Amino acid sequence: MKNIQKTSLLVGFSLAALSPAAAREKQPNILFILADDLGWRDLSCTGSEYYESPNIDRIARKGVNFTQGYAACQVSSPSRASIMTGKFTARHGITNWIGEATGENWRRNGRHSKLLPAEYTRQLALEDTTLPEALQQQGYTTFMAGKWHLGGKGSYPEDHGFDINIGGHEAGSPPGGYFSPYQNPKMDDGPRGENLSIRLAAQTASFIEEHTKRNKKQPFFAYLSFYAVHAPLETTETNWRYFRDKAVGNGVAEEGFAVDRTLAVRQQQDNPVYAGLIRQMDDAVGLVLNKLEELGLDKNTIIVFTSDNGGVSSGDAYATSNLPLRGGKGRQWEGGFRVPLLIQYPGCKEPGSTCDVPVTGADFFPTFLDMAGLPLLPEQHVDGVSIRPLLLDGQAIAPRALYWHYPHYGNQGGEPSSVIRDGDWKLIHYYEDNRDELYNLRIDPTESEPLNAQYPDKVDYLGKKLSVWLTDSNARYPVPDPQYDPVRERAYKEKQQTQVKERLERQRKEMLGDRYLPNADWWGSSTID
Repeated sequence: MKNIQKTSLLVGFSLAALSPAAAREKQPNILFILADDLGWRDLSCTGSEYYESPNIDRIARKGVNFTQGYAACQVSSPSRASIMTGKFTARHGITNWIGEATGENWRRNGRHSKLLPAEYTRQLALEDTTLPEALQQQGYTTFMAGKWHLGGKGSYPEDHGFDINIGGHEAGSPPGGYFSPYQNPKMDDGPRGENLSIRLAAQTASFIEEHTKRNKKQPFFAYLSFYAVHAPLETTETNWRYFRDKAVGNGVAEEGFAVDRTLAVRQQQDNPVYAGLIRQMDDAVGLVLNKLEELGLDKNTIIVFTSDNGGVSSGDAYATSNLPLRGGKGRQWEGGFRVPLLIQYPGCKEPGSTCDVPVTGADFFPTFLDMAGLPLLPEQHVDGVSIRPLLLDGQAIAPRALYWHYPHYGNQGGEPSSVIRDGDWKLIHYYEDNRDELYNLRIDPTESEPLNAQYPDKVDYLGKKLSVWLTDSNARYPVPDPQYDPVRERAYKEKQQTQVKERLERQRKEMLGDRYLPNADWWGSSTID
């Protein structure tokens, strides 16, 4: 594959030279597909030899694979808010998944932590002009199906620019699981055993077809936001059996987990239920891609596939391995932020190419406006930049630093911290003891050995640059807990690192056993399997 950063792209896709009427007719449709908790190596096209994603891989074959695509946060709500606003998390204020405790309420979680997590904004600000609102104002019909998790009543998708909302509400995980009945207040139940990912894709495909029949010349923005592959992990017996046999055929490692600082971390991609959940999502993506092709819309539709944060390698369902990257969802290392990012677009002259330029979820807002020939809103998408030059002009984008701010403890073992990436250099600042970790991602992408001692001037420079950005963004910070008890905290951590690891190893072996039965009807899927 050629690297798009080093390859000249001669693309005949310019709206600037068209008349206003012709430009509107040629404006691209946008299909934005967001997976939940999908790791950077959880697709065939991004390196997995276990999971299978033939339909999502089609996007990579016809478009560009961004090998250094980043989510704006290591957990869900903040990352999604950055996509909607074009702002990094400290600036929009949603720095944790909405619903998690802060301040003294944090003590109820029994973690006995040194700090009390910072307060955060609990819904998407109505004062922001969101991405769907910006497109809606320029004549796009806007549609959403799936996970929202950016506020409740008064801050639902329809309050932020979506003409149609199917299934988006305050919940961060599917209330009824992945098989109907869904118990979703924004979506009717389907037949018992219907799969949630397939249902969301079917609704999206139906919207695209009906919209095209009504007004073929009006562009649409369709946001297909899967609940998959977030916990609970559920699949059919057939999928489990297929991937169980595949794991056994590959050879099952004796040890599946290793402790990394705070929690046990999954070392193997061999969870057959998780693999089945990915397959269900991939089947759903195929349904929508096929509809675009059937209607002849694929030639004028920007298609993006990405994830809201890294894969869950520790905490929650301990679902996947992000190795060789360190960490996963909720954590401050690359496995927490690095995500699959595939973009297929009209006029792509180098299908199947890769791009190693770091880009982030805040960039989608200005990029979509720019590629549609619409005016940018720089006072809104403050932290995002258009990556149109990379895609359409064969040009570089200006060097810039990327920032993350997570003043919280993650359910997955993450520590309150802020991060800056500037070129190949990455600095993590920890709030418990104000220490720093410096890494060079080109030399050490696994973040195995901090370089503080070798490059003290770089630590100082990046620390100051990060501090200035945090101040400019009005960042909030955790505070010491006056009731902190180090003895109780140590006991909690020891339990996580011993008893929990033993339980995880036992459950892994059970799931890979020949007679595994999670429940009587495989989460309600047996009515259709």
